[in-house]
Amino acid sequence: MGRDVSLFKPRVLSYSEHEMRRGPARVVRDVATFGEKIRELRKKAGLTLDQLAERTGSSKSYVWELENKNPPRPSAEKIDRIAKALGVTADYLMDSEADLATAEDEAFFRKYKGLDPSVKEQIRRITETFKR
Repeated sequence: MGRDVSLFKPRVLSYSEHEMRRGPARVVRDVATFGEKIRELRKKAGLTLDQLAERTGSSKSYVWELENKNPPRPSAEKIDRIAKALGVTADYLMDSEADLATAEDEAFFRKYKGLDPSVKEQIRRITETFKR
């Protein structure tokens, strides 16, 4: 009755040992992150595959492949269009360690540039109160 359950416990690998076993597969992991980011941002924006495809000049099946197939091979132009449609930077989509807050900040500043000067002044005054 006393079965040896140690056979069923997963062995925890160190990062370097894990990477040594995976070898070039690390690139696939980063590429998968690219697709996951697109899917997550698309859903967060409330966009369907069709809507994102339309906004980026792509087909629905192409966007689906970017989100789900490894490795996707989008052109720099497509990456830029997708990033703009999702309100992030191309760097955020491509860099597995990029900070979304930075991409969100850049999206905010793009919107800020188009605001009326009086609204910009109100925003400046509001942010000054946070500095105190």
